[in-house]
Amino acid sequence: MDKHYPLADPHVTAPPIVHARFSVGQIVRHRLFDFRGVVFDIDPVFANSEEWYQAIPESVRPSKDQPFYHLLAENSDSSYIAYVSQQNLLADTDAAPVDHPAISGLFEDFRDGRYQLRREHRH
Repeated sequence: MDKHYPLADPHVTAPPIVHARFSVGQIVRHRLFDFRGVVFDIDPVFANSEEWYQAIPESVRPSKDQPFYHLLAENSDSSYIAYVSQQNLLADTDAAPVDHPAISGLFEDFRDGRYQLRREHRH
């Protein structure tokens, strides 16, 4: 055994592996609030500030150990960027594109109900 790498502590447990239900380019709708958006990034677990998290009312505060989605979002009044937990999203069944000014910078076109990420943003 390499002396530089001691055995792992058998009492440490890894967090559960949760798979993202939605993908980049997919249009989703918030489960509780009236807005929809297109996914442009996914965090496997919560990756925002503690201040942002604590600002969510405790009665609807989501668990941190699930995927969180960055959305180019829209509602009837405006467009904005949203950060939403997986538990609060549903697949959007509306076939219409999302109206957000940043879409053309990230996505090429809207086809078959989803946006295609621009080649320069793929990794």
